[in-house]
Parts: sequence; structure tokens; C-alpha cells
Amino acid sequence: MTTSPLRIVVAKPGLDGHDRGAKVVARALRDGGMEVIYTGLHQTPEQIVEAAIQEDADAVGLSVLSGAHMTLFAKVIELLKAKDADDIVVFGGGIIPEEDLPALQEMGVATVFTPGATTTEIVDWVRTHVGTDASDG
Repeated sequence: MTTSPLRIVVAKPGLDGHDRGAKVVARALRDGGMEVIYTGLHQTPEQIVEAAIQEDADAVGLSVLSGAHMTLFAKVIELLKAKDADDIVVFGGGIIPEEDLPALQEMGVATVFTPGATTTEIVDWVRTHVGTDASDG
């Protein structure tokens, strides 16, 4: 059992320039006792994966409002696998149509928080599903 806090990279991939939600989630995770690395706007999947590996992240949270979620999530997951870092949990949030959620989960996205999700809900999910005990089920 580890006593070190979870390390979470929060990232805004692609051209979307709206990051208020990502910053709110990053702050909530930090206030929940996690170490949070916010990568900033306009990150490429390659930059996000490099940051996750360099920071020894337990998870990557992607915020996507641009409509490019299928491509961006797929690329991040593909790059994590290629770098032998697919033990890093990928989750997300943003404006993502309900009908796309099953395909995202099938490609390896652990969960997606859509508008209306509370920060408490997100923090609780990360605590429950990320870390040493996350692979139990």
C-alpha cells in the first residue's frame, strides 16, 4: 500500500481554447489530496503522453469540447500503449455525445464525465478507480 498521493495529468488536447472546466477539475483533484499537473491549452496527444510519463502519472484526464474526442482519446491511448504506459488510466470530460460513450469505453477510456457531473463525483471516481486497488475488478 502506498502513501504517496495519486498523480493526475489534466490536459486540453487539440485546438479547443476553453479550459475553465479543466481548471475546476484540476483544482478539485488537488483539493482532494492529489498531485495535479495541468498541461495547459492546445496540447498534442504526444505532448500529453510525454507529460504523463515524465510526471509518473497514475491517470490522465482529458477535457475535450471541440468535437474531436474520438480522434484525440484514441491517439492518447495508442501512444500510451506504444510507450508501454497503458497502466496509466485515461478518463475524460467535456461535450461528448451520449452515443459516443460506449465506443470510447471500448477503446480504453475508463469513464467520461459529461456536463452536470460534480467535482465531488469526479474526485470520488478517481479515488476509487485509480491507483493500486483499481485493478481489482
